[in-house]
Amino acid sequence: MGNIRPSFIKIRAIRLCNEYGDEFNDDFEHNKKLVEKYTDVPNKKLRNWIAGYVTRYQQRRID
Repeated sequence: MGNIRPSFIKIRAIRLCNEYGDEFNDDFEHNKKLVEKYTDVPNKKLRNWIAGYVTRYQQRRID
């Protein structure tokens, strides 16, 4: 079973992937820096949550 994430995390992550898709990849640390650069997320937990979903989303797109 996987994690169930709130829709606001998914919406932001998918929007980032659509706008900057070629810059994101399946490396969490790389994506975390890009999420910090492209968003105004107020705290580290939300940034990591979005970056984690971006990472999983990119892994599924590659397969």
